[in-house]
Amino acid sequence: MFREMLRSRQQLTTEECIEILKHEPRGILSVLGEGDYPYGMPLNHYYCEEDGKLYFHGGRNGHKIDAIRRHNKASFCVYDQGVRQEGEWFLCIRSVIVFGRIEIIDDRGKTYEIARRLSYKFTKDEGYIESEIQKSGPGTLLFALKPEHMTGKVVKES
Repeated sequence: MFREMLRSRQQLTTEECIEILKHEPRGILSVLGEGDYPYGMPLNHYYCEEDGKLYFHGGRNGHKIDAIRRHNKASFCVYDQGVRQEGEWFLCIRSVIVFGRIEIIDDRGKTYEIARRLSYKFTKDEGYIESEIQKSGPGTLLFALKPEHMTGKVVKES
């Protein structure tokens, strides 16, 4: 069902893909939107090593949530900042694409736990994190992408 990568020499290992998912703070989640138009949106994410899922949070209503409830298949693309080889003008960028199904998680405790973990990618200020969770937590919806297929590759911009 999923295609093999054509340029297999550029393919990243599963471990390299997971490292990118763990450390890069954001990516593009793509779902099937209204009228079957693709709908991609930048989102922060948290990769959970314990269960292998990607977690996201957002409001309880809107285009994204309507699309997910209508059709739970999605893809998520993450790429790193790139590396410039000495003496070269182009970047070498590593990217990962995850295909899977999204599940909505209706558990306040889990929502707050994942919100804390995600927040630590951006700040270690626990007072700020707890304040934001208290303020925004009740209106937050947690959802997870359960991977069915994942590929990664390194590409030169040249």
